[in-house]
Amino acid sequence: MTLKINKTASLLLLSGAMLLGPTSCKDFLNEQAPSALTPDSFYTIPDHAEAAIAAVYADLRLIYGGAGIFSSTWQMLEAPTGTSATETAQNSDLNNLYALVYDGNTGHIINMWQGLYRVIANANLVLEKVPPITPMDAAQKSRILAEARFLRAWAYFHAVRLWGDIPLITTPQTTSTEQFLPARTPQEQVYTQIVADLVEAEKAPLAWMNANGRVGMAAVKTQLAKVYLTMAGFPLQKGASHYKLAADKAFEVVTYANANPASVGLFPTYMDVHDERLENRLEHLFSIQYNNSVGVAGNPMGNMFPNFKPVTFNGPGGTGSTVPWLGFYQSYEPGDLRTKDQDGWFYTTYFTNGNGARFDLGAPYIFKHFNFIANGREGVAGTRNDNLNVPQIRYAETLLIYAEAQNEVGGPNQAAYDAYKRVRDRAKLTTPALGTFSQASFREAVWRERWWELCYEQITWYDMVRLRKVFDEKTKGFNNFVGHQNLSAKAPFQERHLLFPIPRPELLNNPNLKTQNPGYPN
Repeated sequence: MTLKINKTASLLLLSGAMLLGPTSCKDFLNEQAPSALTPDSFYTIPDHAEAAIAAVYADLRLIYGGAGIFSSTWQMLEAPTGTSATETAQNSDLNNLYALVYDGNTGHIINMWQGLYRVIANANLVLEKVPPITPMDAAQKSRILAEARFLRAWAYFHAVRLWGDIPLITTPQTTSTEQFLPARTPQEQVYTQIVADLVEAEKAPLAWMNANGRVGMAAVKTQLAKVYLTMAGFPLQKGASHYKLAADKAFEVVTYANANPASVGLFPTYMDVHDERLENRLEHLFSIQYNNSVGVAGNPMGNMFPNFKPVTFNGPGGTGSTVPWLGFYQSYEPGDLRTKDQDGWFYTTYFTNGNGARFDLGAPYIFKHFNFIANGREGVAGTRNDNLNVPQIRYAETLLIYAEAQNEVGGPNQAAYDAYKRVRDRAKLTTPALGTFSQASFREAVWRERWWELCYEQITWYDMVRLRKVFDEKTKGFNNFVGHQNLSAKAPFQERHLLFPIPRPELLNNPNLKTQNPGYPN
């Protein structure tokens, strides 16, 4: 397996350092030139630790990078779900993802593996090299190590759900170390490490929220709840014990939010969710950071914009390579604000060249990641800098995690109902009284809300896999994963689709990986 481990761990990745906040540079005046640095000579002062963790944060953007013409790596988590379609035909890998015929040669899958393992490799360096730095403020050191543990857990949580048994590497590697060509580790051991990292991160003196984009306590606790919820379902099937763990952990965040509504909560409007001026606040518990204004990186979700429609300052913009599947769009309840034009997650009209005359798009398109500040709005020209972050954890998900997990513990109680209802209240929907729900009906009600609320955030695929269920847009119920007819793909899901194939270059470079995932050619 080619991990592409950099010996200097991207130590001076200035884009990451600039984005995540400045650190003092006075100590660098007497340091070696960057070209002469090694891991041993670099990790000597606190500013080195700050630069190193900034590099790990910057690496998170790798799984949102390009994957050939009109496509991005993140689309591997959207194309197979059945909630979207594509208006392009130029990218064969993307077409294969939509048709459910992808394999180990698919570029998106190769990019995802390499990106996640780079995050892991550089987090491992931070966790090994930062503890010996002396002198260093104890709180600063604890915070950086907690952030590294969270980011490593974040990467492993993606990887284990995508590929099942995967290499578990927790120390830096070189060509001479034992794990440079690692074997696959049973996924339960990977989950054990993920939980251990997050539990340890909880012990650090982290702020609940961080406007600078760094990991806060609300993100750590919600991520841990999310891991427990996944472990309760497939493939580990831990059941009641882990539903209880998920409910309790999510409720810690809900309790904090109820007591501190100005710190954690839902934005009053859906427009606030994709307003770059409100990033890293209130609902955005954790996001991947972008800031095109200072040359770091621009938002990578442009492939969700319409194809050849004059909705941006440039006129026709975007690629239309991810557009809503019409049946999914039509599955929302009547009156749901999330389907209202330019109000929620979709739009059916926009303004010529971003700020001119309104025109009809002819179909619904995805508005959730559309940056109206960058692209323009009625009468207001766009800034041309798409600084919008990509959300990873929103408080809306915390509420739905709690509602689902608490229901599995013993049926819907008032707190679970309130969490579920809060998400629906923002959509201006009427929610039936608590007493009208059974455990089974509340379960599916929360699942539906997850599909409608969290769509196009690279979450739905993971729900399908852990539940072994797929939302049926026609009946509004849920079918078993295997055999469900994906109307967008015009094909049924098979057992093999529960995991993605191991990238072929990894199998070729690392004989210790041995076999491909079931159903895919070696």
